[in-house]
Amino acid sequence: MEENLRQLSNGATKIIKIALFGPESTGKTTLAKQLAEYYKTEWVPEYARDYLQEKWDASQQICDVDDMLPIALGQTKLENESALIANKYLFCDTNLLVTKVFSEMYYDYCDPLLDQAARKHEYDLFFLTDIDVPWEKDDLRDRPEERESVFAIFKQSLIDNKKPFVILSGDKKLRLKKAVAIINDLSKAKEMGLSSLDFVQIYEKGVPLKNIQEQLSFFRNGITRSNLVGPATLFNGILKLSENDFRQKADYFDENKSSFKLEKFVPASGAASRMFKFLIAFLKDFDIENESINAYINRKKDTELSIFIVGMEKFPFFEAIDKQLKEEFADFDSLDSSYKNYYFIKLLLASDYFDFSNKPKAILPFHKYKTHIATPVEEHLNECVHYANSNMHFTVSESHQKQFESVIDSIKNKIEKKSGTSIYVDYSYQNKSTDTITVDVENNPFRDENGELFFRPGGHGALIENLNNLDADIIFIKNIDNVIQNNIQKIALYKKALAGILIESQQQVFKYLHAIDAEEIQQEESEEILLFLEEKLNIKIQDSFYKLSFENKITEIKAILNKPIRVCGMVKNEGEAGGGPFWIKDKKGSISLQIVESSQVDLLDDNQREILNASTHFNPVDLVCGIKNYKKEKFDLTQFVDHNSGFIVEKTTSGRDIKAYELPGLWNGAMANWITVFVQVPLITFNPVKTVNDLLKPAHQP
Repeated sequence: MEENLRQLSNGATKIIKIALFGPESTGKTTLAKQLAEYYKTEWVPEYARDYLQEKWDASQQICDVDDMLPIALGQTKLENESALIANKYLFCDTNLLVTKVFSEMYYDYCDPLLDQAARKHEYDLFFLTDIDVPWEKDDLRDRPEERESVFAIFKQSLIDNKKPFVILSGDKKLRLKKAVAIINDLSKAKEMGLSSLDFVQIYEKGVPLKNIQEQLSFFRNGITRSNLVGPATLFNGILKLSENDFRQKADYFDENKSSFKLEKFVPASGAASRMFKFLIAFLKDFDIENESINAYINRKKDTELSIFIVGMEKFPFFEAIDKQLKEEFADFDSLDSSYKNYYFIKLLLASDYFDFSNKPKAILPFHKYKTHIATPVEEHLNECVHYANSNMHFTVSESHQKQFESVIDSIKNKIEKKSGTSIYVDYSYQNKSTDTITVDVENNPFRDENGELFFRPGGHGALIENLNNLDADIIFIKNIDNVIQNNIQKIALYKKALAGILIESQQQVFKYLHAIDAEEIQQEESEEILLFLEEKLNIKIQDSFYKLSFENKITEIKAILNKPIRVCGMVKNEGEAGGGPFWIKDKKGSISLQIVESSQVDLLDDNQREILNASTHFNPVDLVCGIKNYKKEKFDLTQFVDHNSGFIVEKTTSGRDIKAYELPGLWNGAMANWITVFVQVPLITFNPVKTVNDLLKPAHQP
């Protein structure tokens, strides 16, 4: 028995072993041969085929249960011999797990030695071959009518035995192409110290392996800080317009908008938990039986809670919760104020009542009108019909989409009737392939309680892919919580003005690019273009440019001009947390306008900290984007991302400290290599609701 076990062992080797696994007539042999030829190495044929043919030739007997162990021994011998002469890779047409599955399927029995050996046999990866290829009959194959059920058995055996596997589908050519790409990535993963199961997890999430490599490098080596040259200010990177200028630009947009496909893009993915963070903390810490709320506020110096309670009746959701409380407590009006306020907050957040912290911010009650309560979704739709031809796109969490649809269904007809336009709404989710890996405090990949790699959503910047998938000429971008009660006409004016500036800039850029293609640019015209770049687009030309030949100068000018364009509405910074506009210098010495967060700056450097503190304006409150080139082709927006401008953040999960990587922000590094125009817009355009108390500000009150 011990000798048989030894003979059934396929001991560890330095080569990468790939097992072809699946039902009969699914292309295993063909693929094994193709891969061996591609990688100039060995493949292991199916021992059972020759064994059973010899048995039939000698005695006209077919396979029975007693043949299973000899087949397993012969297969293992072939594999071990091939492993000795293989070149880095070994491709196995079959393996003991296949023999085990067939033994159980045909004979309802598996020899314990075979069962034990099959479970122990290790391969770097199993390719589970799909049944999407035609059945090819021969003397040793049967059950073509049961292919789906047999395939399910094979797949379940891999799952039950915790084997790393990938399903291969498609024709011969496509399978080979897929397999080669997977094997090459598997080799890189092994070099990175990742296991085969890690690799399969990464593959199934769709995260490119190069992203994992890059992220691990950021954790271990740090992310290069932004090199601030100076703040972007009025007349030095930020355009200032008069009210008359705004009206003229808005009129220009109205005159030309029929030539463009317009869409409004609203990042609205998350739940509202941060909005109620201080209330969640209060419910966790407060003991209603032993302390009054006033005592708690004084003890904790909790000014946020104090503001919430003082302004409680002004919240748009007050009446609904107050009504529910009176239904729950017959003596509610006679309760002490601490109890009233405590139960109000409790119902506001309770999962079996209003559950506001777990709902998307987009569908919460934000504004109280005479006739109804409005959500951010409604305000965005009302605003949209004023400039974006009623095309709306929300990025949402998949679990929240039905809630969005329910809210929109309840208001859509009313808005359409009032505006006289039809509204078209679509949705997208943050792609799982943009999730990022996490590490422990020693920068090793962090694993959850199941031993699997732990990924987190990549953050706001992941939405560059959602934006990239839209098919529109001009896209208006605005955060879900930046809405206002009333004044939508005025807000729309500034939005349209930004779009007018975009169209004017784009038309001039396209004119120059067409002239370059037609070889109509001479020295005088090139100087005109350079002046336009410097004065209108705030693009700094490096000294090295002037040393180029005329032909190379034109090539460089074309590369500078042929980019997506964004026009960003900026407001004066009045103490809000967040980034701002700066002139920065990159590694090549190029100076450009960028949005920079404080976390991207080396705050230990006195000069950099002084520049940061000298910032006069806040993050964009509105963006208008042109994402097609002068040939009316869509840009691939992912090609204009500065991958070195992400963020490393410290988090806690299951009580353990981890570090996470957040992708370059949507209008930070994700748009770093766009043509950028900053325009100062009035403060009325900036009304974010970061905490529930922001709803008490004048912009959100009747």
